Amino acid sequence: MRTVFVTGVAGFLGRHAAARFSRDGWRVVGIDTVAPENAPQEWCGRYVRLGLPEAGFDAVLREEKPQALVHCAGRASVPMSMQDPGGDFSANAVLTFEILEALRREAPGCRMIYLSSAAVYGNPVRLPVSEEDAVVPLSPYGFHKRMGELLCEEYSLIYGIPSTVVRIFSAYGPGLRRQVVWDIFRRLLAGERLRLHGKGGESRDFIHAADVVRALALFAGSGTEGCTVYNLGSGQETAIGDLARIAARVMGREGAVEFDGVATPGQPVNWRAEMSRARALGFEARISIEDGVRTLSAWVQAEQGVA
Repeated sequence: MRTVFVTGVAGFLGRHAAARFSRDGWRVVGIDTVAPENAPQEWCGRYVRLGLPEAGFDAVLREEKPQALVHCAGRASVPMSMQDPGGDFSANAVLTFEILEALRREAPGCRMIYLSSAAVYGNPVRLPVSEEDAVVPLSPYGFHKRMGELLCEEYSLIYGIPSTVVRIFSAYGPGLRRQVVWDIFRRLLAGERLRLHGKGGESRDFIHAADVVRALALFAGSGTEGCTVYNLGSGQETAIGDLARIAARVMGREGAVEFDGVATPGQPVNWRAEMSRARALGFEARISIEDGVRTLSAWVQAEQGVA
């Protein structure tokens, strides 16, 4: 049985990744700081409570000899990175270095699947944005994700560690309690006026978590050498105003959507992923934004105890 490590297994994408890899027949070793009862142990063959980086991580690598490591740990907040760039640097760039170092020492044949972000692109000069386009981050988070990518390139070139860099666009789905999709649902459920930042024409390429982890499982088994970079989005562009109207319609609470006209520092205006590189491996996003918002609505209402 193939073994995969999932760091940050108790987080949003970590939980989805553990479930997907387990269903695909992998033995999942989950790593996180939460108590075992709060970890997705139903999907983990083994759960290890560690605050990475800790010396005990090397021993677990030696024992398990994984074929792949999906690195979901770290911070994923542009606003927080603007307020605390040092903390973001430690939680992202430094932690990625420590994990690669541990792989170099104990499991150099293990594939590193690094969850990067479309934030490395900043404001793209063209849409759709491809892996060949310039990277010009707008936030400390984007810069630190780019540093992690360069570390993967370094350890692949110098030490032979196979790496897959996945530039995820706007991931959403059950379990995500932050960012614009969650904020829209939270306001709708509270009966608040739907007033959001920006002008409404800002756009994102939303991709459901189930599609994200299906791609990660595909990348884990790809067998590509060196360090390969993939965009991971739906390939579709959705305006934030349209997203808000879809969510309101799904919730049966249609009404006017207002925008304050204030741009959020560190955030790009428009995103849409060029997906030909991932499609060449057989990946295609399956969940439309309408279907994804509908399933997320059901989860949010269950979480909030709404009948």
